[in-house]
Amino acid sequence: MFDDNKREIVLLVTDDETDILELVESELSEMDDTIRVIKANMGYQALSIIQNSHIDILLTDIAMPDLDGYELYQRAKEIRPDLPIIMMTGFGYDPNHTVVNTKKIGLKDVLFKPFEVCTLLKMINKSLGIKD
Repeated sequence: MFDDNKREIVLLVTDDETDILELVESELSEMDDTIRVIKANMGYQALSIIQNSHIDILLTDIAMPDLDGYELYQRAKEIRPDLPIIMMTGFGYDPNHTVVNTKKIGLKDVLFKPFEVCTLLKMINKSLGIKD
């Protein structure tokens, strides 16, 4: 999907469900070899990676045990205001209104589980300003 002449895209995926981390990494590597996936299973781990590594885009779950998606979004934006962030959720109803509250402060994309990897790729392209 990405042009071979373009640089590698680094995607940080944060989710406390190991299956989701593995699925995103394996499926994206099969579909697009210019995307490198870094995995974090906790919000604080993701913040450390954002502070200490080059990340092009963050894909994060909303419900995690240490930081919820809203808190991670806010803290990530403090570290990297320009960082594109996509949130994902498996919940139909968000009791903390995370999606609504985060959209008020700039969230553009929400991915609902289960999802097709091609949908994720389209969101990544859109978030990074890459034409399909």
